[in-house]
This record gives sequence, structure tokens and C-alpha cells, in this order.
Amino acid sequence: MNVFHHPAPPEAPHHRFWPAGVPRALDVPDESLWQALERRAEAEPQAVGLDFLGRRWTWQALHDEAERLAGALLALGVGAGDRVIVFMQNCPQFLLGYHAVLRANAVVVPVNPMNKADELDHYIQDSGARVALASSDIAGELARAQEMLQGEGGARLEHLVVFDLAEALPDDIEAAQAGWPLHWRRWLPTRHPKPTLAGGSVHAWTDLVARGLRPGPLSTQGQDLAVLPYTSGTTGAAKGCMHNHASLMHNAMTSQDWLDLRPGDVMLIVVPMFHITGMVMAMLAAIRLGASIVLLPRWDRDVAAAAIEQQRVTHWPNIPTMVIDLLGKPDLQPAMLRSLRYIGGGGAAMPEAIATRLKNELGLDYIEGYGLTETSGPTHSNPPGAVRRQCLGIPYLSTRARVVDPDTLHDVATGEVGEILVHGPQVFQGYWRNPDATRAAFVELDGLRWFRTGDLGRVDADGYHTMADRLKRMINASGFKVWPAEVEALLYRHPGVQEVCIIATRDDYRGESVKAVIVPKPEARETLTEADVIAWSREHMAVYKVPRQVEFVEQLPKSASGKLLWRLLQVEQDQRDARTESTPPA
Repeated sequence: MNVFHHPAPPEAPHHRFWPAGVPRALDVPDESLWQALERRAEAEPQAVGLDFLGRRWTWQALHDEAERLAGALLALGVGAGDRVIVFMQNCPQFLLGYHAVLRANAVVVPVNPMNKADELDHYIQDSGARVALASSDIAGELARAQEMLQGEGGARLEHLVVFDLAEALPDDIEAAQAGWPLHWRRWLPTRHPKPTLAGGSVHAWTDLVARGLRPGPLSTQGQDLAVLPYTSGTTGAAKGCMHNHASLMHNAMTSQDWLDLRPGDVMLIVVPMFHITGMVMAMLAAIRLGASIVLLPRWDRDVAAAAIEQQRVTHWPNIPTMVIDLLGKPDLQPAMLRSLRYIGGGGAAMPEAIATRLKNELGLDYIEGYGLTETSGPTHSNPPGAVRRQCLGIPYLSTRARVVDPDTLHDVATGEVGEILVHGPQVFQGYWRNPDATRAAFVELDGLRWFRTGDLGRVDADGYHTMADRLKRMINASGFKVWPAEVEALLYRHPGVQEVCIIATRDDYRGESVKAVIVPKPEARETLTEADVIAWSREHMAVYKVPRQVEFVEQLPKSASGKLLWRLLQVEQDQRDARTESTPPA
């Protein structure tokens, strides 16, 4: 088998803390991500690969349905390199659809299921996708996005494949969920009618699979484009991050040594699989390394506790807010979580008190890491056995990192603040159809191509990195990245908004929340309310982007050239938040 050989980074201070027995670099097979599922079905066809709310799927069943769906996609005209939108929450169909697209030699475009039609039209047009896979509860948003695109040039969907989440449930719900908290029953999915796709066709997933079509030869290899996840930025328009099979496979493979993920282990996946962490470090890692998956469609601390205890979960990637919520469960007993060997994540620092409780009650260190959509997940992680809290960790397997002055690109002194640059095989190939943004994202230093993360940090004498600030204008709400320019662009569609600036407010639970500072149009100044803006936002944007606070002002601060001085508003808000935090309760 051909491999991509990645030489080990040169000796560095952080290597003194490197976990014993873990290689410093990995060689990655030159193959498609699909082949991991194929091997799992060949090696353990009757082993349980996935458990979804009590319904169990063997590796063989997962493989066979994905293959039949791939055959149907090819019959719909999907060809090598075509982009296919995957629009759904965590469910077996995400894993099946994702791998079916790869088996068809095509490219997965994973889209946040919280997005609304006003956001989805961009993904359709920019990616050029002609086919989408969606759950029936949200497929209507894609149909509405298609209507918005009518009369415009550019790409539009030709086929929409729809399924009901109820189709993934076990036949006997009562038996399958015995011992689970009863309130979960209220959340069980119901069936929804198929939408109408203007200018296109709508197909039932089950009908396509029932045709029994099989795909032709698998032609994709490691360097071929595999996934196109979108990330936004200062311009407001989301950009597709081009990841080939090899860049994603590298980080999926790292879990074997770094996180001690073994065949027969059990991975709880409740972080969203459309997101790079849930996709790579959970779904792809579990399939690649032979761990069975316990899949939950959304976060619920009671259900998560029951799943961990009953399924003997060993690995749980998450975001800190989930752990905070779980440990706040009044009837939680440490024995419920005794099967866990790994618990960790990123997106925000784990509070010291929660990390201490995990260590004292479970003997577990919370493994914090750092990574971006552009880097397939981690470029840094705390090494097991040498964990430091509120810390990004050390450069990951096969990875080099440096901290530089963002203007001169010269390395800063130890302990000084600079921009974090990374170089490694997990870094993406560039932004889809956006060469200018790609050029701006990379820099050549010492003969290597470095990705500019846009995050400001420090590195200490031991090689551990900590976050200091960010160059990018971005809000981190419970691990979801909110780009103010994107929210502003959507709010400018509100009939009562003349001008708007989006800033962050501090939030004890979510880390940060979104605040809109709005200048109303003259005719709306007496009538536009905070509740109106929030209600409108819930209809037109993903819920995590919706402003939690709205402030109305006469004018926004601007420079002499008319540029919005958003930093001034942010500093003022930070000062207000600091005063609130320092004021003792009455």
C-alpha cells in the first residue's frame, strides 16, 4: 500500500512531555476514507457498529446501505468530484450518507442543520452542489433556499433525497429504551411530508436504497478532495475548506495512540458530526480504529449519563458546556461514569473547578486541545499524563507550530503574544474557489508552508501553548463559531434595521453570546423592539447566531473614512461585563 510519509518534527522542548510509546509522526495510507468502513464490514460484519436510541446497526448493515445509496446517487448523475450537501442532525443517516457520497467518488458538503434558507442559498451556489441529502424535518429550508435562487444564475439543486428520522428508530421503542429517562420520549422524531423542490426532484431515501443499485469502481485516493466543510470569516460569506482524504485521515488515525482508542472500545458521539471535531475525531476515528458508536441526536444530560453507564462508554469527545451540565445533574453518581477512559475537547477552556472534580471523582484529566475547521481538528493537544489546565497543549503528531509577530512574521520571544502558525498534514489544501483568501491564509517560512490561524497565543519554555486573543473578529458561543459579519449581513435584511454591529457578551455558561447593536430605520424607531429582532433572527438564521441581547442606538461609531469601529463597541461591552462580574450580589 502506498503511504504519505510525514517526517517527525525536529526535537523541541515539548517532546520532553511526549506520551510514552506514541510516535511523533504518522504515515497515512494513500486511500479513500470509504475503505475504513469497508474493512470494518469485512473484519467484523456482525459486530455492532452503531447504536442510535436503542436501534443497533452492524458494520455489515452500515456498509451495505451506504453502498446501495452510493449506487442510487450515481444513477442520479453524481460523478467523481461532484459536491453533495449533507444536511441533518446526528443520526445513522449522516454516517450512511457521508460514506455513500465518498463511495460515489464525490465530495461531502456537511452543513449545520440549524441553518435557515437565508443561509443555505450560499452553500448551494458556492459549492455548486446539484444533490442534497436531508432529514424531512429541515428539508423544507433547502427547498425555500432553492426558491430564493430562482431567477438567479449559478448552481441550483436538481435532486433532494429526504428521509424521516423516525426511520432510524428501533421497532420496539419501549424495550430499546428501557431504563432511559422518560422525558426523552417527548423528543422522538415524527414524520414530515416531503417538500417540493422548485426546478428539481425529491426522492425518498428508502426508495433509493430499495432499488439495490451498486456503485462501480472506487477511484478516489488520498489526494482527492473528500469533504468541503464551510467556515466563515471577516467578509461574512462562508468559505469552503478543501480537505482531501489524507488530511482528514491523519487526525482520525491519531486517536489510536494519543487517546488510546482500541478495537472494542465505545465512543459516545453527541457533538455534531457536521462539525470537524465530531466528524474526524469521533465518527471517522471510531470507524477507522474499530470502536463502536453510541450516537445521540442532541445533548441531554440525563440521556448521556444513561448511555455512558449502560453502554460502558470509554471515550467521550465533547465541549466543556456538556461536562458542566452533566456534573450539575443532581442524581449523578461517579459510578455511572466509571467506564470512561478519555474525556476531552476544545472550543473553550474547561473551568478549573470542573476539571478538579473530574480528577478527584473519576481520576480523569480533561484533555483540552486546539484546532480549526481548516486543520481537520487538533493541531495541539495536552499530552495524556502531562496535562495542563486552561491550556491548548503542545503541537500534535506530525505537527509544527510557532508564534510570530502578525505584522513582521518574526518569531516572538518565549511568553510573548503572537499569532499561532501551524504546519502539518492535517492542514487543508485551501479555500474552495477563493484563491485570494487561500493566499492570505498561508505564508512561506523556512521553506515550509504555514497556516495562519488568526489566533493570538503564547508558548512557554516547555512548548505548551495558551490562547491570548484573536486577530479574527469572531464570537465563540458554546464551541460554535459565530462570525459577526455574517450575522450583520443577515440582519440587514430586516425591514426595520438601518445599521447593525455584532459584538460578543460574556456568558457564564456559553462562554460568549451574541449582541446586536442596532440603528433602526427612522420609520421603525418607535416600534422596533428587542423581542422583534430576536424573533425575526430565529426565523432567518441558525439559533446559535441569534442575538441574546439587542441594544438600540442613534448611531454607530465610525472612522473618518466611514469604517465601522466595532472594536470600540466591543471594548465598551467588555468593560460593562467586567463591572458586572466584579459587583457582588445584593
